Amino acid sequence: MSLLITLVGLVVLVVGAELLLRGAVNVAFRANLSPLVVGLTVVSVGTSAPELVVSLSAAFHGSPSIAVGNVIGSNIANIALILGLCVLVFPMEPDRDAYRIHWPVMMVASLLVLALLQNDRLGRGEGLVLVLMLLAYVVWMVRRSRREHLRGPVNMVSGPIWRDAVFLFIGIAGLTKGGEWFVSGASDLSRQLGISEQLIGLTVVALGTSMPELAASLVAAFRKQPDIGLGNIIGSNVFNLLGILGTTSLVRPLQADHLAFFPDLMVMLATGLVLYPLARFFRRIGRWQGAVLLTAYFGYVYYLVNRG
Repeated sequence: MSLLITLVGLVVLVVGAELLLRGAVNVAFRANLSPLVVGLTVVSVGTSAPELVVSLSAAFHGSPSIAVGNVIGSNIANIALILGLCVLVFPMEPDRDAYRIHWPVMMVASLLVLALLQNDRLGRGEGLVLVLMLLAYVVWMVRRSRREHLRGPVNMVSGPIWRDAVFLFIGIAGLTKGGEWFVSGASDLSRQLGISEQLIGLTVVALGTSMPELAASLVAAFRKQPDIGLGNIIGSNVFNLLGILGTTSLVRPLQADHLAFFPDLMVMLATGLVLYPLARFFRRIGRWQGAVLLTAYFGYVYYLVNRG
């Protein structure tokens, strides 16, 4: 039964990713937005739904460390695991805006969270600042993209707009529910095989909450929409830091020992820094770079297992 739930979850994830991407691309054309911006906004928010649910649930159940660790772990996985796997399957040529504009926003958000956690607490004031920063970034990004694309040729999209909205809604719901089923089935299967709870949390559950990003980015790569995939990864990281930590600490202030998370925060910053030279100095992020990223991720997981 666990194997069946895992497989069904995986199928729902892939179908949800396909529908989300189909709707998102059409929305980009209708609103004169670039695929990169759609990946940074609609797709990244949709694929980050599991992280938001997990962090809010953890905060309400008195487990703030899970809420913070979920965000840090997901951000590491988004770059090292998901981007690595995507370019291993389908190399991509990054959009200049990805490293010139949106990468710095991701790094500023990372450094800001690192600074705020020095007090071992994220209160409602800090949460409000993070959420307002996210809203300002999204509004500015959408306006800039629309101005630039209005100067170019108008993209024609066939079919009613409600159909694209339905695709988006079903796609996001499919990614969220598929990720939930995948995690549930895989966790039960792992326990049946005698794998420890610690290893399940570090691998199966961590991967499960990032499965929507993985599915959406892989489908974007196969559909030859790499900008959406890269935008989804950067956008998800920004949304995780500003949106999820901001919203969670607004609802319930978070207590977290920054010294306990310091090594992981450093790994998160390091993976973020690596993204810049990959996007800036290589015309194409290819398979060997993907292999390096994947090796680094599994090396980090090995370190976590040994650290306990």
